[in-house]
Amino acid sequence: MNRWAVLGNRGYPSFLAALFFNGLSVQVQTVAVGWQLYELTGDPMDLAWVGLSQFLPALALVLITGAAADRFPRRRLMGICLGVMAAISMGFLWLTQAGQLSAGYVFALMALFGAARAFYNPVRQSLAPNLVIARHLPAALALNSSAFKISMIVGPVLGGILYGLAPGLAYAVAGAASLVSVGLVLLVPKPKHSGAPRKQGRDELTAGIRFILAQPILLGAISLDLFVGLVGGAIALLPVYASDILGTDATGLGILRAAPAVGAIIVGGWLASKPITGGAGAKLFWSIAVFGIATVVFALSANLWLSALALAVLGGADMISVVIRASLVQLNTPDGLRGRVNAVNVLFIGASNELGAFRAGSMAAFLGPVVAVAAGGVAALAVCAVYLRLFPGLRRADRLGPD
Repeated sequence: MNRWAVLGNRGYPSFLAALFFNGLSVQVQTVAVGWQLYELTGDPMDLAWVGLSQFLPALALVLITGAAADRFPRRRLMGICLGVMAAISMGFLWLTQAGQLSAGYVFALMALFGAARAFYNPVRQSLAPNLVIARHLPAALALNSSAFKISMIVGPVLGGILYGLAPGLAYAVAGAASLVSVGLVLLVPKPKHSGAPRKQGRDELTAGIRFILAQPILLGAISLDLFVGLVGGAIALLPVYASDILGTDATGLGILRAAPAVGAIIVGGWLASKPITGGAGAKLFWSIAVFGIATVVFALSANLWLSALALAVLGGADMISVVIRASLVQLNTPDGLRGRVNAVNVLFIGASNELGAFRAGSMAAFLGPVVAVAAGGVAALAVCAVYLRLFPGLRRADRLGPD
């Protein structure tokens, strides 16, 4: 395949740019909300409630969001979700400028934001296979993830600068970035989409769950991410490591936070130009093993640069895992079911992130951060070993997609 041939798919470059600007918007707004809420209440627990207020709508709406992504035009639904996110950013701007923003308004707006993202995420994941040919999908997924990782590096820095200038400015830029995403989505040509049956009974709403349970490769790929994320959680403890273990300052913390994304971007660019063409299952398990080993190295390191290198390796290994798992899910799922399958997949990812951070934090409180992170890395290796035996079909998966 020609280098970067995926960008030749009509409409895909606009879709990719929309993902980046939305990621930028989310990161800028997340920084602004976190700073402003903590200034308002001074209670760290409120920051945890912000995360929970975004996760709960995805949990409550999982059956509906997936069905919507399968039943309605995906490009239009994605544009509507982005428009709602822009409106929420403008709501933050208006309340901030009026001096009326309170913790209650923050939780309410973030719950609405979580609901919009609950619809956005499965439709975003389901639209990508409609825009590129099957053999280009692994490269597209690598670029999609790289665009998100770049926004994770640029967004927090930009959000902090903008918030320092004026809180309202951060929300204004977040809203503008979402509107740019809407415009880019409108540039995407109407894709082919088989759609789900028009009548959506209980069986149709749960069809995605039943399909996953009936497909060992999909069940293994999706649940593997859940359990590795649950036992992981090193990222959640970076502030503790920076301050108490490595003895560094905010600049050092920034280096640590950027390191996984840098590793992911490097590997993502490589995968986009040289997609995985064989031995996908074996490479998936090797990437999980490297992830676990890098986590243990980070846990035991007392040197900033060794810690950053371990995190970069961790991020690169995770990128390989993400691309392989996402490709297996997308290419082995019928188009009419992609929305419902991806809704479950997104929910599992969200659960692993939120609960993984809780696992790491609570374990660190009792046993210390080093034990908490090192135990997570060892547990990731154990999960890898268990899944090698439980899902031999996943281990033997060769090509990323149906033969």
